[in-house]
Amino acid sequence: MFPFARLICLIALSLFLAPAVSNAADHATASTQPNASGIAWQPWSDAVFAQAKIEHKFILMDLEAVWCHWCHVMDEVTYRDPDVIRLVREKYIAVKVDQDSRPDISNRYEDYGWPATVVFNADGGEIVKRQGYLPPRPMARMLQAIIDDPTPGPSVRKEKRIDFSLESSLAPALRTATEERLAKAYDLKLGGWGTVHKFVDWDAVEYMIRRSSAGDEAAGQRARQTLTAGLKLIDPVWGGVYQYSVEGDWDHAHFEKLAQFQSEILRVYALGWVTFHDPAYLKASQDIRRYLNSFLRDAEGGAYFVSQDADLHEGEYAEKYFALDDAGRRREGIPRVDRHVYARENGWVIRGLADAYAWTGDADMRADAERAAAWIGTHRAMPTGGFHHDDHDVAGPYLGDSLAMGRAFLHLYEVTAGRAWLAKAESAARFIGASFGPADAPGFPTAAPSSDASTNKPRPQVDENVAAVRFFNLLFRYTAMPEYQAMAQRAMRFLATPQVIEGRGFFVAGILLADNEVNREPLHVTVIGGKSDPIADQLFHTARGTPTSYRRIEWWDTAEGPLPNADVQYPKLKSPAAFLCTDGACSSPIAAPAALAKRLGSSPGR
Repeated sequence: MFPFARLICLIALSLFLAPAVSNAADHATASTQPNASGIAWQPWSDAVFAQAKIEHKFILMDLEAVWCHWCHVMDEVTYRDPDVIRLVREKYIAVKVDQDSRPDISNRYEDYGWPATVVFNADGGEIVKRQGYLPPRPMARMLQAIIDDPTPGPSVRKEKRIDFSLESSLAPALRTATEERLAKAYDLKLGGWGTVHKFVDWDAVEYMIRRSSAGDEAAGQRARQTLTAGLKLIDPVWGGVYQYSVEGDWDHAHFEKLAQFQSEILRVYALGWVTFHDPAYLKASQDIRRYLNSFLRDAEGGAYFVSQDADLHEGEYAEKYFALDDAGRRREGIPRVDRHVYARENGWVIRGLADAYAWTGDADMRADAERAAAWIGTHRAMPTGGFHHDDHDVAGPYLGDSLAMGRAFLHLYEVTAGRAWLAKAESAARFIGASFGPADAPGFPTAAPSSDASTNKPRPQVDENVAAVRFFNLLFRYTAMPEYQAMAQRAMRFLATPQVIEGRGFFVAGILLADNEVNREPLHVTVIGGKSDPIADQLFHTARGTPTSYRRIEWWDTAEGPLPNADVQYPKLKSPAAFLCTDGACSSPIAAPAALAKRLGSSPGR
């Protein structure tokens, strides 16, 4: 993920394959000293491959997540086994990578889940790729088999040549097939997509809400069923949302809390609230924000951390702990928080808070978003317009950081009409265009080319390119700059490729959202009036509360000069008014917030 990311992160499919989480140690910077197991772990770099050539060794990479239970079982059990230790010492250079700290490597192996075990030869060729926990005996057998015969095994398949689409939208038949793929994966009985792990798939919920707004009643029912079922994943004590539930239902949560999940699910519950008016959805959004500020926010600077572990004690399932009340939990202790401050994760949170502010009217959410944006702008911004991942990056820059912050700035502009935010969004966009080329390639690679780890060639990742389409397309709508439209189309060419969609399983809602947006105009509302005028302010508040996630909301104070995209010639008015533009036509001036709310389906003054 984006470290989904997408995740998660971006959201990454691997997040849903990891079986549990833990109170993990921080592995962002691997030590070259032996740990308790006697294995000297090194960080990923070109140097380990040069060393492997000199010493005639293989490279064993342990790609882990700091919150991952089975990653730590590997550390505590597998990598303490005498046979494993002996084999690693004799013929391998051991490399440990925290997937949150290296989005490029994480995105490359996201389908393998955490932990992912990959063995390379000294030239960087893959020999074995394994998913999940490996007990000591199978690990030792694998290591010995590689020594005996280093020919790549069946887990390493030659990458197929992909004929990328020449079109910047889904072909009609492919769009229909993709919609059917999403529909077939829906659990009609329990809600949600998929039947093994239950989680709130935010892209799918957002897509269903969009379909519902267009008159699809079944889509609306699926969105509501999933949001209601997903309430079981909200921590009733501290707030915040757990990552997922196992055993095919919503009742067996794994208790890790990741920043991407908090930001995206906060956002879709706020959208669910403004669409369906269920107060439980509003409370869920507020509870997630409460958790973010209580546990994942740096109280001094206002930026956000990465994750909180599920287990109080490493490797021990914490169901009894999370059944306690606040006082009971605190007597036992607090699960560890990964206190890294990544630009990408903060961009996700800022966007989530900005959208939730628009839909709930909670001004504290806007303040939280702006404070975090200011901190990241000071501490993670590059002079060229992009963003570092952490305070010190050994590789990169990574697409996810500049992309997430660019989207965050654009959404802050949308909900505040502050033109400085739009300028920052454009700066991030220009950096991406200049750094993640070539311009005629389909999709944007997850990292810019660098001298670090040349064996890890950057490639496009689906979730990041979904975000790229949505960001560049909306930025084009606000600015009318053709280069942003071309960038959106470039990312869409990658997404519109059948082989790319095929590899996603049922995680295709983001592609459908991107395709939907790049092929049509957003809802367009412009408020005309001075920014000190209370009526104009009420009109703008009403406009930004409209229950849609694809919109162009503008506030034209003529004292600031023309709008960035002056594609509509508005009349001169003596008093504030709003114009609603759809399908190439604009309404008559709407002077009353209540009248605008009725047209938009929102609440006046939200």
